[in-house]
Amino acid sequence: MSHAAAETPAARGAPMTPVRVMVVDDSAVIRGLLTRALESDPEIAVVASVGNGQMAISAIGRQDTDVVVLDIEMPVMDGLTALPKILAAAPDVKVIVASTLTQKNAQISLKALAAGATDYIAKPSSSEINAASNFKRELVEKVKALGNARRKRRGAAAPAVTAEELPFRPPPSSRPAGPAPVVLRAASTALPTVIAIGSSTGGPQALFAVLGALPKSVQQPILITQHMPPTFTTILAQHVARATGRPATEGVDGETIQPGRIYIAPGDFHMKVEARGGTRVIRLLKDPPENFCRPAVDPMLRSVSEAYGAGVLCVILTGMGSDGTKGGEAVVAGGGTVIAQDEATSVVWGMPGAAVTAGICSAILPVSHIAPHIAKLAAGQRP
Repeated sequence: MSHAAAETPAARGAPMTPVRVMVVDDSAVIRGLLTRALESDPEIAVVASVGNGQMAISAIGRQDTDVVVLDIEMPVMDGLTALPKILAAAPDVKVIVASTLTQKNAQISLKALAAGATDYIAKPSSSEINAASNFKRELVEKVKALGNARRKRRGAAAPAVTAEELPFRPPPSSRPAGPAPVVLRAASTALPTVIAIGSSTGGPQALFAVLGALPKSVQQPILITQHMPPTFTTILAQHVARATGRPATEGVDGETIQPGRIYIAPGDFHMKVEARGGTRVIRLLKDPPENFCRPAVDPMLRSVSEAYGAGVLCVILTGMGSDGTKGGEAVVAGGGTVIAQDEATSVVWGMPGAAVTAGICSAILPVSHIAPHIAKLAAGQRP
């Protein structure tokens, strides 16, 4: 996954205070490897390393902790049981759930997001972790970005999110809200024929907020690239289908795109669209990662723009890095429309912030306002 480097005190010329991390895993070997990986970056300090959820709850009260890396399967108390107790003791701590790539653990990880975890990471096995450079890079980037975001939020009230009864409870925003001059483009006058959504950190929560609030009148096909590993995207599609009442599946190579359906990019595949005569079909490709990601948002948006032209309505939701900006530029060049989630309701305002900075957006909206905006555009109305 591509994540832009977080602004740090050192970068601003101030003394650097490392992000404080607690590692929770029942394997002493894994705890040691995680600690060494994290502390290889001078901007991170591991302040506690414990072997189960009960020990984590005890330690969180003794240490001012920014980020908890929480294993799922542990004796005495597992991660899912410990999570609400950790958040009760430290409500603004950022929790990254770490689990192996099994269907069971993917289900539990999504439950953890519903219970207030901020993010997830797919953990390599004990035999693989020494060679897992991508895992280490991703872990370090997430910890730094979320840890520094937690510090920026301290002392500020969390913004209200008005969507009710969501399957996922959106975590507190990672960035303080504040006015900033931006340049907005006019929305395309063309009627949208497809909706394309890109998201990363905080994305599952935002996706449920948006998709769950879309009226049934919106029948354009919806294509989604969420930065997630294999198995996780399978479970995400199942949750989306249940929560929205719409057919939602991982995309299948060669499948014809149909109205009213939701297609989610499978983990480890770029999902693209190809025009074949009067139809459009899904293509799943193992092209090299973009922005360190596969699936990535940029290739999806480029292909959607080529296949649908001015009929593309693109939404960039919360996430680290800038994936989606280059693809969004292609959408705008083709006559389509890009909207972005606002900073106040984003877990991390990396992806949407990059799109806003690039000047390609026609609207910057709180997560609870995005579905009504999509509905108006989908019906040919001017918001």
